[in-house]
Amino acid sequence: MSHVLSLLVEDKPGLLTRVAGLFARRGFNIESLAVGKSEIPGLSRITVVVDVEELPLEQVTKQLNKLVNVIKIVELDPTQTVEREHMLIKVRVDNTTRSQILEAATLFRARIVDVAPDALVIEVTGDTAKVQALLKVLEPHGIKEIAQSGLLAIGRGGKSITERVFKN
Repeated sequence: MSHVLSLLVEDKPGLLTRVAGLFARRGFNIESLAVGKSEIPGLSRITVVVDVEELPLEQVTKQLNKLVNVIKIVELDPTQTVEREHMLIKVRVDNTTRSQILEAATLFRARIVDVAPDALVIEVTGDTAKVQALLKVLEPHGIKEIAQSGLLAIGRGGKSITERVFKN
């Protein structure tokens, strides 16, 4: 079962390696990883998607909490979370398929970000189902290359992970 974890961490060199190492030592495969600065200077947010059972995940979470630079860990409930993926897809085109691919991109609210005589680069943002559906439509045309960010996720509503840590 996939779990989405949001970690609030100090922005320190080597921390990402230690976090990933904890999952690796347990034999867990990280399906998705996204790291970026948070709204608080000096802190970053790591979003990790990992496919594990509940009990081993709890053990890893306890170990992550022991890392000095980890401030807070929250498992995000998919029903209470906004989740998005960002992907660039390079698709093979020719004069007969170009209009079909442009139409597919429009249907999925994707953008064409580069045009070449033999390929288009399409940028798509959305939930996992939307991104996967677009890939399925483009596959018969010949996907030449894919670059994908890790899943970005944030809880719905007014509360934030940082409010739970730093009360003003």
